[in-house]
Amino acid sequence: MSAATISVKSLWKVFGSNPEKVIGSSLAELTRSELRAQTGNTIAVRDVSFDVAPGEVFVVMGLSGSGKSTLVRCMTRLIEPTQGSLTFEDEDILKVDGARLRELRKTRFSMVFQHFGLLPHRNVIDNIAYSLEINGVKKAERHARANEVIELVGLHGYSHAYPEQLSGGMQQRVGLARALAVDPQVLFLDEPFSALDPLIRRDMQQEVIRLHHELGKTMVFITHDLSEAVKVGDRIAIMRDGAIVQIGTPEDLVANPIDDYVANFVRDIAKSHVLTLKYLARPARSGEDTDGPELPANMIIRQAAEVILQTHKPVRVSDNGKALGVVSSEDILRLISVVA
Repeated sequence: MSAATISVKSLWKVFGSNPEKVIGSSLAELTRSELRAQTGNTIAVRDVSFDVAPGEVFVVMGLSGSGKSTLVRCMTRLIEPTQGSLTFEDEDILKVDGARLRELRKTRFSMVFQHFGLLPHRNVIDNIAYSLEINGVKKAERHARANEVIELVGLHGYSHAYPEQLSGGMQQRVGLARALAVDPQVLFLDEPFSALDPLIRRDMQQEVIRLHHELGKTMVFITHDLSEAVKVGDRIAIMRDGAIVQIGTPEDLVANPIDDYVANFVRDIAKSHVLTLKYLARPARSGEDTDGPELPANMIIRQAAEVILQTHKPVRVSDNGKALGVVSSEDILRLISVVA
């Protein structure tokens, strides 16, 4: 049995005629414009591989045209991949028939899109219950479940409101609730908050974080916004021209970008908001006082800064009882003034 909930291996999506001829040939090495000019084909997803662990929020991010939305649609077979494998708990999703695929979409996967897709003639409770209605759940049972998720996503008191009476943020809460109503194992969120105002967007990001902590759902989250990716993601995959450039935790990407493209992506992220004390821990210098307080290596530097700046001694950094080194107020100030 695989430890991954989702496993993507060597996935390709080529749009155009005879797409299989592009994969594995010299044509695949051409730029997008050259390939389009010579063959009329476009490579939207290029040899992508990754695993998503149970309960992980896996973020796929990139600029417009990077292939991120095509990738998530391939993962749910809203778009048929050209080549590769995609397994969900060891079941090959690319080999299941239409009936099994519909069952998976109804009961195991749920999607939340940028455009809410609410039914305007249905009130909130019936919009949420719709995903259960198409599964044949009786009205009393589906309304009971809808009321549960209404409370869960902060829609108390809005059961009988209609979409036009709700703000964008509230409408997206209805979309989240509808996706959660079937109790899916995996949530796919395709730029769900990009149409929202910044303050509402921030609130909805916090809502996703809260729901993840409460429910532990596996999530694949698509965004073009690195600050959003860093905020919600356990790991982030950065895409460019259909390929994945780097996969890592937010700290990995900020501390160790693999190339200039990733470095440009992360340069405006405040490092003190992402990096942990493990990044700053260093050996104590000769004569340096090492009798200060102890802090865990996985504490975010911004959270640790107040303690470190107020003490007159370097703090000791430990990882599960193992001493990693010390961090002083000078180390914090240097990070903030130079690279934060």
